[in-house]
Amino acid sequence: MRTEQRARRRGPAGRRLSTRLIALLLAFLGIACLVIGAVSYTAMNASLTGQLRSQLTEASDRATSFRGPARGWEGHGSEDLYAEPGTASDGSEIPNPLNAPGQAAGTLNARIAGDGTVVGGLLDTSGAAVDLTAGDEEELTALEPGADAVELQLSAGDYLVVADSDQDGETVVTGLPLAGVHRTLTSMLLITAGVTGAALLLAGVLGSVAIRRTMRPLERVSAVATEVSRLDLGAGQLPAESRVAPEDSRPGTEVGAVGHALNRMLENVDAALTARQRSEDRMRAFVADASHELRTPLAAVRGYSDLMRWTEELSEDGVVSLSRIDTQAQRMGALVEDLLLLARLDEDHRPAEEEVDLTELVVENVTDLQVAAPGHRWALELPDEPVTALGDPRQLQRVLLNLLSNARKHTEEGTLVTTSLSASPDGREAVLSVVDDGPGIDPDFLPEVFSRFARADRARSGEAGTTGLGLAIVKAIVENHGGRIEVASRPGRTEFTVRLPLLGQGAERSGPEGPGTPAAPPPTP
Repeated sequence: MRTEQRARRRGPAGRRLSTRLIALLLAFLGIACLVIGAVSYTAMNASLTGQLRSQLTEASDRATSFRGPARGWEGHGSEDLYAEPGTASDGSEIPNPLNAPGQAAGTLNARIAGDGTVVGGLLDTSGAAVDLTAGDEEELTALEPGADAVELQLSAGDYLVVADSDQDGETVVTGLPLAGVHRTLTSMLLITAGVTGAALLLAGVLGSVAIRRTMRPLERVSAVATEVSRLDLGAGQLPAESRVAPEDSRPGTEVGAVGHALNRMLENVDAALTARQRSEDRMRAFVADASHELRTPLAAVRGYSDLMRWTEELSEDGVVSLSRIDTQAQRMGALVEDLLLLARLDEDHRPAEEEVDLTELVVENVTDLQVAAPGHRWALELPDEPVTALGDPRQLQRVLLNLLSNARKHTEEGTLVTTSLSASPDGREAVLSVVDDGPGIDPDFLPEVFSRFARADRARSGEAGTTGLGLAIVKAIVENHGGRIEVASRPGRTEFTVRLPLLGQGAERSGPEGPGTPAAPPPTP
């Protein structure tokens, strides 16, 4: 469960597959709603406008064919609904088209006489006539008879207006209000927007739940792959739980196919790691057994060479040959001892747990190297208080001697070798570094510098040959003590840095009130 939660949190915000799927779902649904709304709005607008045009044509026909001087309201008690006719410039009466029967509330009618007189108005909701403004009469007078209906913005609102000619050649203008159409379209837009918003919200919630439930098996597969990527494959075997669950590895589905393929791959990797581990174990056993068995014949060779030197009369060439035999036997013995030490370290033998004063260890060994290699310049940088670690003093001395010997063998005389010791800023580690100002390590060889039998004499000059096991032993001892070693090199500076856990609160004892005395530097040659 925790692995699955970590896998979910690792996805970048807004970029997880489930988030993208939900976003695409909402985008497509939004586009679909937009298209449906646009089509519905267009169709509704066309339908309402068509109905209004039909109503306008009928109202225009009634107004154009109206010839009577009155609507017949006189004497019927509804004189207030009667629209007064107009008077032309010659004194003749102009019928008011508002009196045409059947005109609905809101209808606009106007008759434009030949002399430009405008007679008419519009009907309010009670059927009473409302006069037109001068601006309205100017707009209506500009209309061409027989032309298509047009939309005009009048004082009473937006109108769909058409102009026709009657039998007398006068222009009759008829208009119907567009307010009803606009209200209907506005209501439709609001309803569509509300329904679209609700649909997107509902689709987002339900789609999120459905997609996340659908993606959950893929997240579990991803969590397994992520967990495997964090494993130390050098251990030689994959944990049994590093597999995709059976319900997520059925080839019948896309996710199941991925899980099944991942399981097959993990099985192949596990088999390869197991085979490699077995091979390494056999090789370590062989090296340990061979090294152990070689100690006896090597001791015998050295013993017989000493016996011959003491008991036999040898020529000068014989003495030289016997000396070479003894030298090579000693070198072979050192190599065998190194291989045995590496074999024991590979078996994770716990080092001896003793309190080791690293400051004293550094001073003693640098002083010894100063005497053994006076051609180099040796310097010390030590803290005011002792730095103490827990470990095997012989192995830790081997680490320091190998690093110092490495700097001596691979640099020319006159090279400055600086050994420094300090506590890390957090007070948890002892930091031991050996720095020389030699030519440096070849960058191509640097990644292999801690490998066994790795030698790059061409990169760092020196006369003494090496077996290539010194730095490998250093790395194995340091890691066996729970520490780590690093190397950084460039022309003029090569630095090996060893970090070891401090003993308890040993780092805190380096304060001004802690015990101990400052370490004295070695004598200057």
